[in-house]
Amino acid sequence: MNDHVVQKLKSRFGEGTFEFHEFRGELTAVVPLDQIVEVCRFLKEDPDLHFDLLADLCGIDMYTPVKRFGVIYNLYSLKSKHRIRLKTFTEEEDPKVPTVSTVWSTANWHERETFDMFGIVFVGHPDLRRMYMPEDFEHYPLRKDFPLMGIPGSLPLPKK
Repeated sequence: MNDHVVQKLKSRFGEGTFEFHEFRGELTAVVPLDQIVEVCRFLKEDPDLHFDLLADLCGIDMYTPVKRFGVIYNLYSLKSKHRIRLKTFTEEEDPKVPTVSTVWSTANWHERETFDMFGIVFVGHPDLRRMYMPEDFEHYPLRKDFPLMGIPGSLPLPKK
């Protein structure tokens, strides 16, 4: 099945568009940032592939100068019982990724959580606001440069 998915993606988007990796039978495709929505829509709507479930969407912080922040999309096809993982990367200074909430409505919550924890802005998201942290909190707790013990005084704690 992985070969079939790779061939369909290459025929639709071109030979050099993606970087593919396979590990223990699971396929990962690194997708250019500007094509992530189009690729997701294709994977969902193509009748042979039909990746109809966005199982998970999460942020990553590689903490390297090149490709520091990224987003991982774990897709599943209920029809073929097959999985694929997509990765896309964004700039460190102003991390922005187009929303896929127009493709899968469940992306709404996943993208909000990723924004809240990593500070990755999902352009076009219908309601991008924090989920766990207060709206005025200036930091992103899952970034690798965030201190393990937190930032003293950054959150008002309840009195005992």
